Amino acid sequence: MTEDEEELFALRIIAENRRGVLRDISTVVARHEANILMIHQDIFDSGSFKGLAELYMEYEEGLDREAMIGSLLEIPSVKEATPVEPFSHIYGTRVIIIGGGAQVAQVALGAVNEADRHNIRGERISVDTIPLVGEKTVAQAVDAVTRLPRAAILVMAGSLMGGEISQAVDRVKEAGIPVIALKMAGSVPDHADMVVTDPIQAGVFAVMHVSSKAVFDINRVRGREF
Repeated sequence: MTEDEEELFALRIIAENRRGVLRDISTVVARHEANILMIHQDIFDSGSFKGLAELYMEYEEGLDREAMIGSLLEIPSVKEATPVEPFSHIYGTRVIIIGGGAQVAQVALGAVNEADRHNIRGERISVDTIPLVGEKTVAQAVDAVTRLPRAAILVMAGSLMGGEISQAVDRVKEAGIPVIALKMAGSVPDHADMVVTDPIQAGVFAVMHVSSKAVFDINRVRGREF
């Protein structure tokens, strides 16, 4: 864990699902001089919290975390406020794999095996996959990668991709997320940072790039085909 990660904190807040709750919470956080880095809200549809909202919040800095939690619990709509481990400390950096089912499975095999080697040594690298069909559907998924927390690299795993998907790949790269593509028909390989023939090896390369301990860096082989 790096020094930056040690300065990251998270809260799980259970509150009433009504207008103004997020405003009230953010006001308290700001008053305690903490800086919200990420917030996610969902509504329970079953269980003892049915109908209530769950807010997960990651933040940094702050004058007094215990005092801030106490102030949050003074908000009438807030039922619980519990410190939790940030997702980056648990799930870590994310490798995203998008494409056809068979190709996604093979890339995931290489990525999971390589991530296991690194995580045994104390790193945190997770692998997210989604098999999809259809140009528009895949392009929408690719565009969404830039909105995923902790997404660090994208692997395009398919046999034919181009058109809107290639444009979406360009937008992902512009956002600072490198893209590996399998060798396939279509224009996506021309837009990727790196093209890999073997899907298992593509998954290995993706994990090696995001690892803090591996020596592989996609920027040093950008534009090459393997």
